[in-house]
Amino acid sequence: MSAPATQDLWISAFLEAQAAELGAATNTLLAYGRDLKDFAAWLGRRNAEFEAADQDMIEAYLIDCDAQGLSRATRARRLSAIKQLYRFAFEEGWRSTNPAIQIKGPGRQKRLPKTLDVAEVDRLLEAARQTGRSTADKVRNTCLMEILYATGMRVTELVSLPVSSARGDPRMLLVLGKGGKERMVPLSPPARDALAAWLTIRDEAEDAAVANGGQRSRFLFPSRGKSGHLTRHRFFALIKELAVQGGVSPDKVTPHTLRHAFATHLLANGADLRSIQTLLGHADVATTEIYTHVLDERLSELVLQHHPLAKDEGRD
Repeated sequence: MSAPATQDLWISAFLEAQAAELGAATNTLLAYGRDLKDFAAWLGRRNAEFEAADQDMIEAYLIDCDAQGLSRATRARRLSAIKQLYRFAFEEGWRSTNPAIQIKGPGRQKRLPKTLDVAEVDRLLEAARQTGRSTADKVRNTCLMEILYATGMRVTELVSLPVSSARGDPRMLLVLGKGGKERMVPLSPPARDALAAWLTIRDEAEDAAVANGGQRSRFLFPSRGKSGHLTRHRFFALIKELAVQGGVSPDKVTPHTLRHAFATHLLANGADLRSIQTLLGHADVATTEIYTHVLDERLSELVLQHHPLAKDEGRD
C-alpha cells in the first residue's frame, strides 16, 4: 500500500484507524492530532516530511521541544504520538523502517496520587448518611459514596449511570468507560443496600413527577439541569461538604481520591494488579502500577513508625 501524499493525510488516516480499531477517546484523538501537526510543521520548516524523516530528525525535534521549555510530560506525550504514527506507517507498508522505534523518551515523573486510609473513608461514608437537606438527599448521597468506593468508578461514569443498570438488585454494574468501552464492576453489600434504598425514594419522586405532567428520567441520579443527571461539578462540591462534615481535610478529598482509595485498599488486601486494572478500566496495566508505589510508601511509613529498631533515641 502506497503512503498518502501529504502529512495531513498521514495524520487523518492514522487517527481514523485509532478511532475504528482501538476505540480511542475523542480527547485522545485530539491530543494525537495536535502533537502530530506540530511535528509535521517542524519538519515542513526543514523541507522534510513524515515519509523521509529519520531517527536523528525525530530526536532533534524532541531537543527543540525541550529548548522551548515544554514539560517532561508534554514531550513524552509527543514522542508517544510519533512512535504510534510510525508503527502504524510501518504496519501499513508506507515505510520499510520505523525511525522512532529505538528512541527513548524523557519518561513521566511519577506523581503519587493522594489517597485516603480506611478510617477516613469510613468518616466520609458516615458524613454522607448525615448530610443533606432532606431524607432523599441523605439517601442519595449515601448511594453515591457507597457505589464510588465499592467500584472505583470515574465520576463521569457514576453520575451518568442509567437507572436501567441498577434494576433487579444487581451484584454487578455495567459501566460505560473511556472510549466507549464497557466493563463490569461488582457491588459490595453496603453499596447494594444503599442502591436499593435510593431506588425506592427515587422512583417515588419520579412517579409523583409523572402524575404532575413530568417525564421519567433515564438516569440513576436525575437532575433538572441540561445534562439530565447530577453533574461532575455538583458532585465535586458535595464531596468537599462531606469532607468538612466528616472531619477529613477537604484538600485531600476529591472524587478521584475515592477511586485511588478503592485501588490502594484492594491492593493492600491482596488483590492482583490485573484485576484492579480491569475494575478501574485502565487500558494499560502500567497505569495501574502507580498504586504499587502508593502501597510501598505506606508500608515504609508503617515500618518507620512501628518497628522498634527503626526508632532512634534522637527521633521525636
